[in-house]
Amino acid sequence: MCTTCGCPTAEHDHHDHEHDHSDSHESKKRSIITIEEDILGKNNRLAGFNRALFREKGIFVLNLVSSPGSGKTTLLERTLRDLSGSFRFAVIEGDQQTDNDAQRIAATGVPVRQINTGAGCHLDAHMIMHGTEGFDLDKLDILLIENVGNLVCPAAFDLGEQHKVAVLSVTEGEDKPLKYPQMFRNSTVMLLNKTDLLPHLDFDVEKCKQYARRVNPDITIFEVSARSGEGMPAWYQWLKAGTIS
Repeated sequence: MCTTCGCPTAEHDHHDHEHDHSDSHESKKRSIITIEEDILGKNNRLAGFNRALFREKGIFVLNLVSSPGSGKTTLLERTLRDLSGSFRFAVIEGDQQTDNDAQRIAATGVPVRQINTGAGCHLDAHMIMHGTEGFDLDKLDILLIENVGNLVCPAAFDLGEQHKVAVLSVTEGEDKPLKYPQMFRNSTVMLLNKTDLLPHLDFDVEKCKQYARRVNPDITIFEVSARSGEGMPAWYQWLKAGTIS
């Protein structure tokens, strides 16, 4: 059981060790802290391995995170179609079930691997390590990881990426960065998506950006519409800069 978020992981589903079934609050507290540190410690070691491999291969790796329905997959489809002539991409898709998003990415002609987490609410470094096995890493410029839709747990798990990119749609509340500060604090970029819908919504763009910068003064914000293409060139310029930095 993943004590960070409560989702089961294979390595912790079955275990053989004695438990102290003491009902004391302090005993339970110590056990939870010990297990959580062990899970995150192992993940961070594997993330370091991934990061070193990606650096050796010269691959720019982004971890796209958001709540469900923010438009991550549509944004990826547009990015891949617009830039596939300039860069060699691969995509890892994370979902609890189905390969629907992977099929959409495959239709762009870009190599894609689907990872289904079952009851799990996030990808981890071990999954990414094995998820890249089907790619020719020597022929990649950019690896895009679409994480499971969740603004809580993915914030704590380093996958070995260079940057987390938070996608927030204008159909959500302006205060999402304040409600989920760890995610936006850990993200380098916020893509404020679905701006083509703004005329039909009561959404304060400036207030949302202000909230994001309150939790992360250094966050880079792009206002984009994956549907209309509005604002996408600025996002593409950031991507291009990352591949040569």
